[in-house]
Amino acid sequence: MDRQVWNSFAGLRVLLLQGPVGPFFARVADAMRDAGAASVQKINFCGGDWLYYRKDASNYRGSLAEWPAYLAQYLEQYRIDVLVLFGDCRPVHAAAIDLATRRGLTYWVFEEGYIRPNYVTFERHGVNGFSGLPKAVSHYASLPATMAPPEQEVGNTFNRAAQSAMAYYVAGTLGWPWFRNRVHHRSLNMLEGLAWCRSYYRKLIYRAEQKPLLDSIRGRWSKGFFLVGLQTAGDSQVLTHSGFKSVVHFIEEVTASFAAHAPADTLLVIKHHPMDRGYHDYSKLLRRLGRELGIGARIRYVHDLNLPTLLTHARGVIVINSTVGLSALHHQTPVITLGKAIYDMPGLTFQGGLSRFWIDAQSQTPDLQLYWKFRNFVVDHTQLNGSFYKPMPGSDASGLIGRLPLSQPHEHQPVAQPLPAGVADLDAHRAGAAERDNLETRAADRPLMVSRPIPKA
Repeated sequence: MDRQVWNSFAGLRVLLLQGPVGPFFARVADAMRDAGAASVQKINFCGGDWLYYRKDASNYRGSLAEWPAYLAQYLEQYRIDVLVLFGDCRPVHAAAIDLATRRGLTYWVFEEGYIRPNYVTFERHGVNGFSGLPKAVSHYASLPATMAPPEQEVGNTFNRAAQSAMAYYVAGTLGWPWFRNRVHHRSLNMLEGLAWCRSYYRKLIYRAEQKPLLDSIRGRWSKGFFLVGLQTAGDSQVLTHSGFKSVVHFIEEVTASFAAHAPADTLLVIKHHPMDRGYHDYSKLLRRLGRELGIGARIRYVHDLNLPTLLTHARGVIVINSTVGLSALHHQTPVITLGKAIYDMPGLTFQGGLSRFWIDAQSQTPDLQLYWKFRNFVVDHTQLNGSFYKPMPGSDASGLIGRLPLSQPHEHQPVAQPLPAGVADLDAHRAGAAERDNLETRAADRPLMVSRPIPKA
């Protein structure tokens, strides 16, 4: 592997904050040390963090309110040059980013891959809605038509992720006497670990129950349904980078718009997020909305149906800012985003508002050349081949394969400011978002993003 991404940390004093569940951050620290980092330290916030990282680590036991003062002193004491963290919207990380921004420190953010399932995201100064990736269509349109970078298949990571999660949450529970504040975005108890067991059980049940529906989607309902890709209930990308208060709010708005504007001979297929399978169930909500809106017979709630199959046969896809939208573009299926997404731009996504999408989606096929140019640029500048949960063959100590440019192109350094909590009119919200961003000038299912050259016009 070309270690250029880690070589950029040579000679620097690095502070790791919270990472994914499991030993990933310990592996990243080893890779940075191998590449010549002056020092690599970490702060733990709960027993789960401590379980997987104990070397050169400090244990923070204070409250979230006390955290900025503690971090400010830590940065001074150890003369930290750069922060590295997983997820830029977690409360503990949002406070750290605010402090780093005011001090002029660099910070790098890991996140789930923009391109699934074979990549993770590693981007300087923010991801998703805070990403500094160029937003002008003209930037991507002007790029040469090059071969997509090669990638290794990650394969199934669910079992390793589940094992790491269960151990993490057990340690989080048992470590309470030493971490009484347990600063974390989830409730740290063993029930969180048990949710993974419930998720695996439901996965087996749903696949058996819903196979007949998959057959009808390939047949009778091909191009006769709209697919709604749900995100996890606790996804910070929903709360921070959209006008929705929750996933429930999103479901309510989309179903109401479907009832009012969609052709009467279409279905609404709502797909549960696989990582939320053990935590939430929207069956009762959808039955109630179906009765109230008079569309009960036109709603299908699905879980483990093959995502590429759904995307291939859907008339259109509705997301907040999920990477399901990018996967849909790969399949040349029309997409509308109702939140801030790195791929939301003319030529890729529908720009006319949700009420028009139901009618006009079929006439808005994504520009395939623009998609491949965008995808290749994103991979080259923000993606590392691999997984948080298992090392890749031929990787360095981090378990990842790939390289990023030493200097990533950034139009700006985003400031972590949340969007308004509520939006009354989805169409107005979409139009306003397009204007703000000046668009003319962010797993268990596999979308099969296969490397290949950009098709000729």
